[in-house]
Amino acid sequence: MGDAVRVLLVEDNEMNRDMLARRLTRKGYAVSVALDGAQGLAMAAELEPDAILMDMSLPVLDGWEASRRLKADPALRRIPILALTAHAMSDDRTKALDAGCDEYDTKPVEFSRLLEKLETLLQKRTIGEPA
Repeated sequence: MGDAVRVLLVEDNEMNRDMLARRLTRKGYAVSVALDGAQGLAMAAELEPDAILMDMSLPVLDGWEASRRLKADPALRRIPILALTAHAMSDDRTKALDAGCDEYDTKPVEFSRLLEKLETLLQKRTIGEPA
């Protein structure tokens, strides 16, 4: 189990957090959870996860700013970030990508779609790494 893909879930809503963590774990992911953007940044630096699921509406430090800071850090910028937001406006996708997120999904989360996007990001990351 040591080679499980590590996902950092940054989500302040307990119901969403529990549901996503449980379903991702069931799919074989090793899930760590942060409750706000500041904790998410600290945990990303500590754990260097394979991917980050970032809620955008977070306390302390929002997902937009946390994503910007992650992408500004040379040690962490390669970690793909999938933005999760309840805001389904077309400019939110642009805003998420501008903040450094690699992909975007809306809430309520449709798990199969989220999983597909996550797996695509992970494949791109693997392909993009020098051998």
